[in-house]
Amino acid sequence: MLGSLDRPRRVLIVEPVSDCERLIPELQANKWLVDHANLSSKIDPIYDVCVICLQAHHLDYLERIKQQIRDSQTEWIAVMSDSLRRNTGLANFIYEWFFDFHTLPFDLSRLHCTLGRASGMARLYRRITSPPTLTAGELLIGQSQSTQELRRLIDKISPTDASVLITGESGTGKELVARRLHNQSRRAAGPFVAINCGAISEQLIHSELFGHEKGAFTGASQRKIGRIESAEGGTLFLDEIGDLPLEMQANLLRFLQEMTYERVGSSKSMTANVRVLAATHIDLEAAICAGRFREDLYYRLNVLQIQTTPLRLRKEDIALFVEHFSRQYASEIGRRPRKFSDSAMNTLMSHDWPGNVRELANRVRRAQVLAEGRQIEAHDIGLAVTASMPCRPLDDYLLNAERQALEDALMHYSTNMSNAARSLGVSRPTFYRLLHKHQLR
Repeated sequence: MLGSLDRPRRVLIVEPVSDCERLIPELQANKWLVDHANLSSKIDPIYDVCVICLQAHHLDYLERIKQQIRDSQTEWIAVMSDSLRRNTGLANFIYEWFFDFHTLPFDLSRLHCTLGRASGMARLYRRITSPPTLTAGELLIGQSQSTQELRRLIDKISPTDASVLITGESGTGKELVARRLHNQSRRAAGPFVAINCGAISEQLIHSELFGHEKGAFTGASQRKIGRIESAEGGTLFLDEIGDLPLEMQANLLRFLQEMTYERVGSSKSMTANVRVLAATHIDLEAAICAGRFREDLYYRLNVLQIQTTPLRLRKEDIALFVEHFSRQYASEIGRRPRKFSDSAMNTLMSHDWPGNVRELANRVRRAQVLAEGRQIEAHDIGLAVTASMPCRPLDDYLLNAERQALEDALMHYSTNMSNAARSLGVSRPTFYRLLHKHQLR
């Protein structure tokens, strides 16, 4: 019973008709706070449920109604005449965008039941899909332990000007970590300049970083400001630093040591005021051993380190990512986000996500675009083929084998880390680094 609720719920009636004259007092008697508005009004997301009284002329304003539904962030109920309900185009619109519908005149007992269910679903939906991590300006979504630890670590590191090396698999949000470090630092008012070291040719990377003077080389028709200079007073983010050519590594090391540089074609030394963040998905220590990365540059970049966690190790965050991307991509195509069925969510939870959050975003986008039913089903996600593939990338097998070896060593030598490291043929510092890498405590 509506009257049994301790606090009133709020209902908005949009474009009320004469039949509402009896409805409004009835709702108020059952402890509903009732407001009314027209279609051109701005609807704030404060209502438990919205009721719109559709009329024939509203068929010309369906896009406006869609926008109102999106802005309200709650469930809507359509009310119309029986003749209008028979309109095929309107019926499809109501099926996709509304919680329920009623035909005039009002059946008050049925309407009370529908309002209660819609209000309950709206509140439940908000509680599930709008946790504190999804507030405005938040970049790192999730409530898993590893995500919370990551946020706490970023909060500690952000105020410093020290270089930070961000490691982790592709698609785990390394650039988002870098942006949060910048946004929470004293340099937040300055620029955040990113450069992908693996996406620029060896011939151009020097000019991209340091800039060049007019006539410095063939094709240099005018002066170019480099990324370092563009980041003055802010943060320079070197993505995929492991792909930087060796010759350029030497130039970058010199810059990091002295914080001075010269544009290509100039002899004038310039001083930089930037904080440097770097990220990579490869094992830089292995790259050092293979002669592909300078050890001195590694230690210059790795003053502080942050490691992102792959999605397969924090699956409790998947539902929050799904909601976030659903809203984002449904808005792109101009429709209300379709909800994922239980079977679809089970499919998402059982997948290993080798492409991490980036892969999940693509799957959600595909499902929101291609799904034809009221809900997104498992077959809309397109994981049936990939989930059954017997092979995975070689790196996955190597990582699993490394983790298993660590777990075996911990099991046999749980009270003596030196013996555990010795059993694997590695030093104690390397053993601790591997434990941190695999998040084993």
